[in-house]
Amino acid sequence: MGFTSFVGRVLFSAIFIFSAWHKITDFGQDGGLALKAMSPKIGLLKNHVASFGVAPPEVEIKYLLMVAIALEGLGGILFTLGINLGAYLLIIFLVVVTPIMHDFYNYDVSSSEYVTQFTQFLKNLSLLGALLFFLGMKNYYATKKSKKKITKSKTN
Repeated sequence: MGFTSFVGRVLFSAIFIFSAWHKITDFGQDGGLALKAMSPKIGLLKNHVASFGVAPPEVEIKYLLMVAIALEGLGGILFTLGINLGAYLLIIFLVVVTPIMHDFYNYDVSSSEYVTQFTQFLKNLSLLGALLFFLGMKNYYATKKSKKKITKSKTN
């Protein structure tokens, strides 16, 4: 079980580690393609927040991308090692990034962009579900081990 669990964690976290690595190598001076894709999405988010009468804080998008890369990369590495913190970092990453970057609700249902964004949104939801399952199983086995029945030796 230990080896297969490790291989499963490696395969699962590969999507996060490779994605973070790609963003780091593409970052350069201007933030790369990830920043170009993120900028209009953050603009839409600011407009949505401003429509509620709340002024969103002014943060340079490059720094938000750096935080996302750190959460994704470090979370993937820690998850590979079986450390719960890695799963929590990946959960934070997915909960924040998914509704912002895969905003299918901003597109017409009949457009191809809607289908693409909705598919990516569902993919991230399934990854989130797998992380929650992982944490639930780790907690289940941890409590199961601590509640093992203590057998008393018979004295005759």
